[in-house]
Amino acid sequence: MIKNERHVLVIFPHPDDEAFGVSGTITSYIKQGTPLTYACLTLGEMGRNLGKPAFATRESLPEIRRKELLKAADAMGIEDLRMMGLRDKTLEFEDDTQMKNMVLDLIKELNPSLVISFYPGYAVHPDHEATARAVVRALREIDEGKRPDFQAVAFANDTEENLGLPDIINDIKDVQNEKLNAMRAHISQTAHMLEMLEEGIRVNDPEALKWVTDERFYTYDWNNDEVK
Repeated sequence: MIKNERHVLVIFPHPDDEAFGVSGTITSYIKQGTPLTYACLTLGEMGRNLGKPAFATRESLPEIRRKELLKAADAMGIEDLRMMGLRDKTLEFEDDTQMKNMVLDLIKELNPSLVISFYPGYAVHPDHEATARAVVRALREIDEGKRPDFQAVAFANDTEENLGLPDIINDIKDVQNEKLNAMRAHISQTAHMLEMLEEGIRVNDPEALKWVTDERFYTYDWNNDEVK
């Protein structure tokens, strides 16, 4: 059973970021009645995949991914979905202060007790890293006694070498169908992976099963001064 929270705020840059990493956790919170908001910063309109076989074009992909995001939110039970309107693959060039203030505005409005996003330095993609930095900068401005908890997804190759084992492991076996449905919703981007994943689950492959049995998070070290 995951911990009870007042309100959970999930912040990721792309549609499907939530499906891969935290959709089981999201569903678990919603099923236990916890208010949850998902702020998706872009529509992922520069995504490299166009479906398998291709059914999207560069012109149609933004609207397709918007609809996929809505379908994924429905699969997880999300009622408060925010599409923040930034442009895919440009977040690293956004003004740092504006990015931080966007996150602060969400926190001030929603008063979450938990924020979920990426861990800076271990999120691989430039948009992921820009999002993580904005979240850390925003949370750092909040007095420690009032600051929401921050649980972060980290998946760089050197994550465990530098951060150790995850601090939090959420058992999502009871909501694995919802997680798979969230991933299926983003079919323009996930078709190839889903083929391999679903076959792996069918034959009880441990590497495939770990996707639908637990989700792992790190708590941020506020003594870390790498993010100013």
